Amino acid sequence: MRVPRRTPIVVLAAALSAGVLAASGSLPDPLEAGWKGERVCEVLHEDVSQRVLRCTFPPGGGHERHYHDPHFGYVLAGGRMRITSADGTREVDLADDLSWVSDGVVWHEVENIGETTSIYLIIEPR
Repeated sequence: MRVPRRTPIVVLAAALSAGVLAASGSLPDPLEAGWKGERVCEVLHEDVSQRVLRCTFPPGGGHERHYHDPHFGYVLAGGRMRITSADGTREVDLADDLSWVSDGVVWHEVENIGETTSIYLIIEPR
């Protein structure tokens, strides 16, 4: 699926799995989840009202199974991603400057199957 530049998407996370608040305590959140023992997200800002994460996925990199609380997402650098959730596996092309709003994701896994590094911001209200 090719997503046009600057088109809102409610789906990077939400269509992967019906948007639902946090998953079971056995799954990590996006900051705790990594890829092959390495972290992929870092905290850019955190206070009582919000947390901002920057998540970087080099080619062949990914994000192990994790959940998301409600959040706003923004693609700084797009790419081709394989996304697996309870709904199955799909491949998507994400453009730079793409944004989405999610009510939360019970679980998903992401792998960069493209040739460029993809970078996202995840903004979570507290």
